[in-house]
Amino acid sequence: MDSLQEGAQGPDVRQLQTRLRQHGFSPGAIDGSFGPATEAAVLAFQTSMGLLADGIVGARTAAALGFAATQIPAIPGMPAVTIAIAARMFPGAHVKNISDNLPLVLGALNARALTSVPIVLAALATIRAETSGFVPIDEGISRYNTSPGGAAFDLYDHRSDLGNRGPTDGADFKGRGFIQLTGRSNYETFGPIVGVAALATQPARANEPAVAADLLAAFVKAKEIPLKQALVRDDMADARRLVNGGRHGLDQFTDAYRTGQKLLSQV
Repeated sequence: MDSLQEGAQGPDVRQLQTRLRQHGFSPGAIDGSFGPATEAAVLAFQTSMGLLADGIVGARTAAALGFAATQIPAIPGMPAVTIAIAARMFPGAHVKNISDNLPLVLGALNARALTSVPIVLAALATIRAETSGFVPIDEGISRYNTSPGGAAFDLYDHRSDLGNRGPTDGADFKGRGFIQLTGRSNYETFGPIVGVAALATQPARANEPAVAADLLAAFVKAKEIPLKQALVRDDMADARRLVNGGRHGLDQFTDAYRTGQKLLSQV
């Protein structure tokens, strides 16, 4: 079946309503009409299951409701983000950087089933905010990470929220890659997830393009549901905060997202 949402009619909706009632979320009458009461039941079910609460019965919601495999909607394919589109999203990047790295990023996102248009655009917009050249980089020294006259990144050394334990963790686990992975705990957590178990002892590998792409996808996957919820609300500041922890690069993030959104709508 196709994804179901408000306005849908027919036997698939009737089965949806029956399954919602079986799970304890009454949609009102079992009438095969996806109206406001059915949408409210879907939203409540999605929230209870930790799914994206958007009122749309796609692949994950259908699976959670127990629909047969043959009835579960297909996960959307990767949107057609071309080099030309990415170049518009990254106006300051060399085209070679885009042509070299865009396939790696899209491939990593696809491998983790991160193929919805909002999530793909948010991942690319994150790269724009973190490394406008579309190439993995080291974090630069600034007043936010280095004290006056201090060793590089010494303000990170004792950041317990990053899992750092003192000198020289700040420099060893500074931001790297497309997403600027930062802090001992993130290197230790995400290294094994992307198949680089030794990332905490070889942190420079976070700048290898393929590893950087996988780290971006893994990090986005870890934030997928709240990130999708922020994007459904069109809350760019919250979407940026979920990845960055603050508002740094919000203007670049928003510009890239809006540009991609507009260009993909014309495809």
